[in-house]
Amino acid sequence: MRTTLKTGLFASTGAALALVLAACGTSSSTEAGSSAPSKSVILISPNPVGANSFLQLGVKGAEAAAKEIGASFKLYESKDPNSIAQNLDAAVRAKPTIIVGISFSFDDVFSTVPKQHPDLQFLQVDSCAKTQAPNLTCVSFKEHEAAYLAGVEAGLLSKSGQIGVVAPLDTPFMHRWIEPFFAGAKSVNPKTAGTPLYVGGSNPFSDPARAKSQTQTLIGRGTDVVAASASGGNQGVFEAVAAAGAKSFGVDVNQCAQSPGNIIDNVIKHVDVAESAAIKDIAAGKTGGTKVYGLAEGGVGVNALDGDVASSQCTVASSPEVIAKVKQVRDDIVAGKVAVADPLAG
Repeated sequence: MRTTLKTGLFASTGAALALVLAACGTSSSTEAGSSAPSKSVILISPNPVGANSFLQLGVKGAEAAAKEIGASFKLYESKDPNSIAQNLDAAVRAKPTIIVGISFSFDDVFSTVPKQHPDLQFLQVDSCAKTQAPNLTCVSFKEHEAAYLAGVEAGLLSKSGQIGVVAPLDTPFMHRWIEPFFAGAKSVNPKTAGTPLYVGGSNPFSDPARAKSQTQTLIGRGTDVVAASASGGNQGVFEAVAAAGAKSFGVDVNQCAQSPGNIIDNVIKHVDVAESAAIKDIAAGKTGGTKVYGLAEGGVGVNALDGDVASSQCTVASSPEVIAKVKQVRDDIVAGKVAVADPLAG
């Protein structure tokens, strides 16, 4: 996914910048051609990309958009909040065409830095700073709508009526995957009971061992369906449900192939598509504002809604009656007949 960046892009920043980037855990990606193009895109991740499917989508979308607009691409991987600020400072010094930050981890820094550098363009994906400068464009998603659909599946397929979610942290944003999931399940089976557990610790978004342990705790309490919302820790959830004969849900992308026969479906978020569109808009001069992607816009969903669900390796493919119900609920949400409460708005 990454190769060495040619030196032309950052020649003006000097050796001092190189030391800063190395200290922050910066990593580079590709640029086309033998010389650096005049346009450039820098993506800053809140954590190391690693096996984090959400961040992988972010890299994919930014890299694809950079190629389409004829720009070079550079990835700065952060290790912690301090390195986010350091990487952002380094990116500002590089003066690229667009600086992209992913997730709510950029809410604070993007409340101030874009205002301090009105000559640069910033894009925040999957959240938006509360104080939005004119040169900050935001892309967000209605994750709660897709989580509700997954909950409908869980409510119909759970045998015990006990379902759970393993999430990284107990934060308002993460509850977008929790309460709507439980609400969707209760809409088809009012007796369903839902329990969330959190990974926590020093590495909540990339801790498979802790995610596995929390899943085992849920299963020990009688839970037979666990939604994996633990980012890079999801594999631990899948391992636990596979060993116990339970079922799970993946998140962000189709993760069913990671544990065939054990994953019902996935709460899909088309981060790469939305991010790529935003980068191209900014490059074309359409800057600022916030675009929100939900079911109606095709920005979120579940694999049950896809035409290729039969080859998805998701177990929902063998339950046509569940798929039919999910499609009906999706249509009702889009039509406004069913309102899915947003935990962030409460």
